[in-house]
Amino acid sequence: MKKIFVLLTLCLCTISIEAQTQFNEKPKLVVGIVVDQMRWDYLGRYYDRFTADGFRRMIDQGYSCNNCLINYIPTITAIGHTSVYTGSTPALHGICGNTFYIDGRKTYCTGDTTVQVIGSNNKKCRQSPVNLLATTIGDQLRLHNDFLSKVIGISYKDRAAILPAGRSGNAAYWIDTKNLCFVTSSYYMKQLPEWAKKQNERMAKDKAVQEVGSRIGYSPICGTVTTDMAIAALEGEQLGKGQYTDMLCVSYSQTDVIGHEWSTRGERTDAAYLTLDKDLARLFKKLDEQVGQGQWIAFLTADHGAAHNYQFMQDHKLNGGKVEEKTLNELHNIVKKTFGVEQKLISGIPDYRVYLDHKAISDNGIDMEKLKTVIIDYLRSLPHMQYVFDIEKAATTPMPPLIRDRALLGYHPHRGGDIIFIPEPNHYNFGNGSSAVGTTHGEWNPYDAHIPLLFYGWKVPHGATSREVHITDIAPTICQMLHIQQPNACIGEAITEITK
Repeated sequence: MKKIFVLLTLCLCTISIEAQTQFNEKPKLVVGIVVDQMRWDYLGRYYDRFTADGFRRMIDQGYSCNNCLINYIPTITAIGHTSVYTGSTPALHGICGNTFYIDGRKTYCTGDTTVQVIGSNNKKCRQSPVNLLATTIGDQLRLHNDFLSKVIGISYKDRAAILPAGRSGNAAYWIDTKNLCFVTSSYYMKQLPEWAKKQNERMAKDKAVQEVGSRIGYSPICGTVTTDMAIAALEGEQLGKGQYTDMLCVSYSQTDVIGHEWSTRGERTDAAYLTLDKDLARLFKKLDEQVGQGQWIAFLTADHGAAHNYQFMQDHKLNGGKVEEKTLNELHNIVKKTFGVEQKLISGIPDYRVYLDHKAISDNGIDMEKLKTVIIDYLRSLPHMQYVFDIEKAATTPMPPLIRDRALLGYHPHRGGDIIFIPEPNHYNFGNGSSAVGTTHGEWNPYDAHIPLLFYGWKVPHGATSREVHITDIAPTICQMLHIQQPNACIGEAITEITK
């Protein structure tokens, strides 16, 4: 009997030690990859043309969440990148667009005139995460490890490098298109590290890079350069080689620039994704070499999708059209005529939202409710407009709950605008630099809100699910695997198929 008791005790002790060991096990490096404007269906569209070592390595050996949705509107780049890493939405993390208004003040999401550019003399590159209200995965990782973990963000776009890295990130690097080099700001450091300077020197000698010049974002080579910088950061900062888990946030933006210019179909879009596939294979190979296969974990997702070009849809007898920007501009004239004031009462109309100038309205003694009614009635009268509503009255406005809920999750009382309008499916505003043959994004529809989500590497099982998950579930999933606290405004839930 004593022998049985001793054996049971030993077994229980062994199980306890193994459980404790597993709890304390962590990957050496977390790699977050966001592909700007990537629709979920691109994984299937290009699967047969992808190599075995890029996207297909994640699909064939990792875990795919095939029904990952963005659960807020508008579906915009800065918001998407922030929501991935905070597990939150504009209502809480405060990034309400690429450009939005904070209490009436027009604000670029990462604009910061209090910092200096590091790496060039281009004052337009003065950027920081100053407007971000919530913590990110990287912030929580650094908090957990007393700021000894390294967190670095890299992208062509400033916002796509800065916002993922969070407020406590060690560095964020983005491309100054005027000088064709990677830069950062004094928010992070006083000068570029030597490895970054050497990478910029290599870019300056690269004939292909110099040939595309300031339009580098319109070329697949932009993704190659971004990958080169990521590999240089891995080597230069020795990421994944220290005592604590590090994090590298890489965002590929050329896919968005090319999509805005040439839409979702054609040789240029094909080239963007097939070249990116090879760049990912290169990055994964370097991770295996430096960190060790099975010692790093990666996720790949998108900040938003994209609509098919409306003319393309019409050519194939499908519904589609555009919301005329000049028609929206008529709104200013209608308001001016109705209320008899010269001063503009509308600050701007970005991303399917109307921002009112509350100070001007108050100064001119305008009745706010009457003004909103005039604007809503006008917008509702436009062709192909489905829903228009005062965001503060969304809960009592007849509309599908899905649209109402996503609008509320995208609304911040000091930053989210006053009136929202929802066009019919595949009808969109051509703003944000989109060409006539290109596309855009920003709406609730699946083409904008259904995004890829792949996990690969350390402790990730092979498989897939069609269960609905959200962009806000990525951060809590990674945090649970790392056994660290979720970001402080996180509303997502860990994807248990990954974490179990």
